[in-house]
Amino acid sequence: MFVAVDLLGTGLLLTPAASAGSENLTFVEALFTSTTALAVCGLSIISIGGDLTHFGQGVVLALMQIGGMGIMTLAALLGTAVVHRFGLRMQLNVQAETKSLWVGDVRGLVSRVALIFVVVQSLTFVLITPRMWLGYDMELREALYTGFFHSVSAFNNAGLSLYDDSMSRFSGDALVLFPIALAVVLGGIGFPVIIELWRRFRLPRAWSLHTKITLATSAVLLMGACLAIPALEWDNPQTLGQLHWWTRITDGFFHGVMPRSGGLNVTDTGAMEDSTLLFTIMLMFVGGGSAGTAGGIKVTTLAIIFCVVLAEARSHDQVHVYGRQLPPAVIRHSLSLIFMSATVVAFCTLLLLATTSYKLLPALFEIASAVGVVGLSTGLTPELPSWAQVMIIVLMIAGRLGPITFVTALAMSDRRRRYTLAEDRPIVG
Repeated sequence: MFVAVDLLGTGLLLTPAASAGSENLTFVEALFTSTTALAVCGLSIISIGGDLTHFGQGVVLALMQIGGMGIMTLAALLGTAVVHRFGLRMQLNVQAETKSLWVGDVRGLVSRVALIFVVVQSLTFVLITPRMWLGYDMELREALYTGFFHSVSAFNNAGLSLYDDSMSRFSGDALVLFPIALAVVLGGIGFPVIIELWRRFRLPRAWSLHTKITLATSAVLLMGACLAIPALEWDNPQTLGQLHWWTRITDGFFHGVMPRSGGLNVTDTGAMEDSTLLFTIMLMFVGGGSAGTAGGIKVTTLAIIFCVVLAEARSHDQVHVYGRQLPPAVIRHSLSLIFMSATVVAFCTLLLLATTSYKLLPALFEIASAVGVVGLSTGLTPELPSWAQVMIIVLMIAGRLGPITFVTALAMSDRRRRYTLAEDRPIVG
């Protein structure tokens, strides 16, 4: 289904009605643009606002909405399918624990996802559109269109903008940047968490383990990023160094949120310090919450591995989190996902370095952005040879669908052996 919609979008973008210039998009340009919109990644090799007509931009807008809603629904449905694989008692226990995976309630699940999309995107649109209209000399029609496009892009964590410099024209404007950042966080935090907060916001003790882990880890990463990035770029004259102190804080906060999979930027990412780029790569690799529009290995995976290491350091046989024990299968799935993702990033970066003249950090940044479906770029992607752009297309699809299907396949095929083998211990370290 993903491939079919992607090819349909590619076909529409190849038509003369989609191109603003005298020449149509090439096949690679159309395929890349369709994929980055549908995978809600944000990397681009064309100018969305300059090379596409309103029809072409409408195609991109529709693909972003389909991609974001489809991925969130797919993740939630697969999560429900995993629960259904177990016995009735396990299903009821999970339902009572999470209040977010409904046994047999597929129609209700899809309607809830759609409602979340409408509410959050509408609120973002209402907050940023008046500011764009009154503060930037836009005509009302242009402000409405721009506000709607960026509201959809933000909540879907798509990272695409009508402007070649992304959100740079709104640098320092908290009335525009903060609502967009909030939409990115809500879209990336995941459908189950949003539903549970909606129902039990005042009862944190009753929150499920998934919600507690997601919120705690996301808060730590967000606070760390929003403090670290302004600190690292504070004196860089090419990014924040020459701005007013308030603008430095505002822009730094915005960039601290975007690596979770937002993909928009207000300063030149390619001009950032190497330390900032490396820190951003780490954040992009992690991504956001499960069953949301964000990519990456997900914050729950990172938290689980951290808890495993902590338990090992304390010589504990079992891993406990918030008064609950983590099953061995969840630990194995987390380790497998991290290993798979890290291997893909390392291999593709090595391939890019071996066949081009690009340096390590920019190449690693672009690959991590594609695998994490983030969309931040140092400016390398449009300059890549065609074969490398096709590789980025494959990575965006793999980064979007791979973690969901991989972990679901592991969970669905998990079988217990009816026998055990003799233990033996190799030397570790």
